[in-house]
Amino acid sequence: MDYSNLPKIKHTNSNNFFLLAGPCAIEGEDMALRIAERVVKITDTLEIPYVFKGSFKKANRSRIDSFTGIGDEKALKILRKVSETFDIPTVTDIHEVSDAAKAAEYVDVLQIPAFLVRQTDLVAAAAKTGKVVNLKKGQFMSPEAMKHAAQKVKDSGNNHAWITDRGTMFGYQDMIVDFRGIPTMRNYAPTVLDVTHSLQQPNQSSGVTGGRPDMIETIARAGVVNNVDGLFIETHFDPANAKSDGANMLDLQYLEKLLSNLVAIRKTVNAF
Repeated sequence: MDYSNLPKIKHTNSNNFFLLAGPCAIEGEDMALRIAERVVKITDTLEIPYVFKGSFKKANRSRIDSFTGIGDEKALKILRKVSETFDIPTVTDIHEVSDAAKAAEYVDVLQIPAFLVRQTDLVAAAAKTGKVVNLKKGQFMSPEAMKHAAQKVKDSGNNHAWITDRGTMFGYQDMIVDFRGIPTMRNYAPTVLDVTHSLQQPNQSSGVTGGRPDMIETIARAGVVNNVDGLFIETHFDPANAKSDGANMLDLQYLEKLLSNLVAIRKTVNAF
């Protein structure tokens, strides 16, 4: 695993999976710092390379009255403060070509949302910033199709791409993870399993996405057993009142136990 483009990342020699974790959206400075502080403490103890995750805005919403953010610059400045306070890298998703250069001034990894991963101009704009580009696999795409998304990053002069599986549409209102895709996508780029979004139940009649957080450990364990390079977990100290994706986020109080179990599994897998 090449961490050369992430100078702030720690514990890179631990032979653990790396972790992208944090709230779905940046709701304010206090909440972001509170979550980051807790996750940093856990990952330092377990020697897990860690990148703080938080969306500076949410452009893909089911309803027009859904929470979209606290303001782009305000949220991006909070992400920078998290990075400076805890000396860790950060990741945020972008939705428009103009977002790439703007967000790159504040964060270390630019994430391309699953519904937008085939947008060539957006992927190229992210790649040209020189930042790590995390490509979410489209819910409508095969693992093999992600070869071309990763190649777009390389063809734009950037060799730092990741691929993140966040499940595949199963009917209209459920997601499923095909674990055969992990070794396939690892041929193209380091591969991450988005545990919490893989458990979404989208397109609910209420216009609010549902989820199955009770299955988080089941999916995460399977990913680690299948040699995934990284895990993506959205977490919050009060998921029920989170302003975005609360239905499938992990309650922060359960994160340490989950990661402890996963690290133990990774050590066993590494022994073979």
